[in-house]
Amino acid sequence: MSFEKILFYVFATILVLAALRVITARNPVHSALFLVLAFFSSAALWILLQAEFLAITLVLVYVGAVMVLFLFVVMMLNINLDVLREGFIKYLPVGIAVAVISAIEMGIVITGAFGLDKIAAPAKKAADYKNTEAIANVLYTEYLFAFEVAAVLLLVAIVAAIALTMRKRPDTLYQNPSEQVSVKKADRLRVVKMKTEEKQS
Repeated sequence: MSFEKILFYVFATILVLAALRVITARNPVHSALFLVLAFFSSAALWILLQAEFLAITLVLVYVGAVMVLFLFVVMMLNINLDVLREGFIKYLPVGIAVAVISAIEMGIVITGAFGLDKIAAPAKKAADYKNTEAIANVLYTEYLFAFEVAAVLLLVAIVAAIALTMRKRPDTLYQNPSEQVSVKKADRLRVVKMKTEEKQS
């Protein structure tokens, strides 16, 4: 067995164990930290597959931005763990069904039922090979339409999230920018004239 295969099995084992701890840990902060470990293990697997750009992107975007946001939200919110565990048994059959289907799909892929065993290992590239340029060439030529569809779907999701959260609530304080811009001095400033008091002797 080569050294690369040993590294693959080591990182794959860490990834699976970390993913299991994400859903089994009782503390949400611990779950988020195990998710960080899973992202790092996935990045290591990407590097073994000679996809350095995807590995760095995974670390920078998810570990550096998304997981920091998750940790801040989890630690700043007062989460009642007892309430979260109340519906665990109710959703257990659905979770087991999804896990079984995922295991069957992974088994089909591993056993080579899709002909993946005939695919050769990636060829060694030259020292001046640019991974980012190769991804861009494929992404913006062969998969341009799929890339544009994904971008539109993400845009729709962002607009929908903003529309759902920007509801007018009477119990919250908010400002109207148009009213602030149209304010005049006479609306905010009033000069009061008063007679001066004479000092009594």
